[in-house]
Amino acid sequence: MIRISLAALAMAMAAPAFTQTAEKPPEKAAEAIPAPNRVTAKRSGTFGGVKMNYTAIAGETYLKDKDGKPTAAIFSTTYLKDAAEPNRPVFFLFNGGPGSGSLWLHMGAFGPKRVNIPDAKDDGAPPYDISENPESLLDVADLVFIDPVGTGWSHALGKTDPKDFWGVTSDAKSVAEFIRLWLNEHNRWNAPKFLGGESYGTTRSAAVAHELNRGYNDVALNGVILISTILDFGLEAEDEGNEMQYMGLLPSYAAAAWYHDKVANKPANVADWAAEARAFASGAYITALIKGNSLPADERVAIRKQLARFTGLSETYLEQANLRVTPSRFYKELLRDRGLTIGRLDARYTGKDYDNAGETPDNDPSFYGIDASYPAAINAYLRGDLGYKTDRSYVSIGGVGRWDWRLGNGRDSYVNVAPGLARTLRENSGAKVWVGQGWYDFATPFYFAEYSMNRPGWPSDRVEYHYYDAGHMMYVRSQDRVKLSTDIRDFIRRQK
Repeated sequence: MIRISLAALAMAMAAPAFTQTAEKPPEKAAEAIPAPNRVTAKRSGTFGGVKMNYTAIAGETYLKDKDGKPTAAIFSTTYLKDAAEPNRPVFFLFNGGPGSGSLWLHMGAFGPKRVNIPDAKDDGAPPYDISENPESLLDVADLVFIDPVGTGWSHALGKTDPKDFWGVTSDAKSVAEFIRLWLNEHNRWNAPKFLGGESYGTTRSAAVAHELNRGYNDVALNGVILISTILDFGLEAEDEGNEMQYMGLLPSYAAAAWYHDKVANKPANVADWAAEARAFASGAYITALIKGNSLPADERVAIRKQLARFTGLSETYLEQANLRVTPSRFYKELLRDRGLTIGRLDARYTGKDYDNAGETPDNDPSFYGIDASYPAAINAYLRGDLGYKTDRSYVSIGGVGRWDWRLGNGRDSYVNVAPGLARTLRENSGAKVWVGQGWYDFATPFYFAEYSMNRPGWPSDRVEYHYYDAGHMMYVRSQDRVKLSTDIRDFIRRQK
């Protein structure tokens, strides 16, 4: 039996009769989508020793559905050389996250302006020094910095759910679509093309290259540039029983220990020390880990001694960790005797925690050491120098929700985009891959990158490696910013 309160009944009886037949108010019409917001500016500068005039275009490109309705605004910043030669190379760039805008590569490495911050130290408070960037690659290629949906000023439009773009495959499809639209607009289909990203941006590079290579309307690439590479996420999954993570991390542990003088009889350079650590990691160490509980006691002692030698950690600690040290423990333990922690993005950075007794650091000193200067720089430059007007906040990092890591196989698994990139190389004989890694990077350790591209199916003669004496964002170190620029400039010249 349904019971109605007296108050409710009285209200119903008191209501005028006409309300029972009144029509529903019309639904609010969808707000009109404005035209893409863009600005254009003429500038000049000297890059790679070449003085030149160029045009900067900052603004939105609309992606559309099959009915022509805009679904997303992709913000990008394009730099075009004025009076350029026909078929000048073009380089498409983005950062990673997923959820990061392109400000890091834009204002740190390759854009015509850069922010100058102290190396391996906290960036402090503003104002920050923003100057001309002679290391920009504008002398050899036009540059297009792309912010995927949910990053920078890029966003979904109308009733489109931004989650439609938040996944390995959907993100790659949207960026590939943007590239095709850019080539249409600027008539650059026959130009040499380069694709490059940093961190998850390398995952995106492999996925986008695969999307551009599919079907019968290919966009063939001359080169894929991977900076701080992660292609196979299964290798470094911090899951119990995954022994590969410890093998791949050991050379990075050794490099960090070398840098912080925790190595006895320290070799002259980190490259030689890393080579020795690689040999131990892929030989005796991984063999011992695979043996598990069957590892003989005498072998365990020998492995523990070698492990202590490479990592700078005590044998007591290594025994307590069962010969398996997770990254977060390493950041805290390496310099515990000095009351310091080391960085994840760049192990050269050090921080001081609330206390020295914890198992893991309070935070990453190599991230909070740079996280104020870059957002300040990109906003000051785009809103000020180029005059871009918007009420939206620039999303530096963290602007996307839950990410769909599936690769179209209908099930959750560890992402591995390496096979797709290898296939792209096999099907495009003119493409090559350039890989840049920092010795002190724990976000994307160098040995994992090497391992993922040393598998069957990879044409190894078309993959080249370069190493830098810094971490994840090697361009924060001025010497490595110059080297990075020089190395990539040379690659583009050889590939165009």
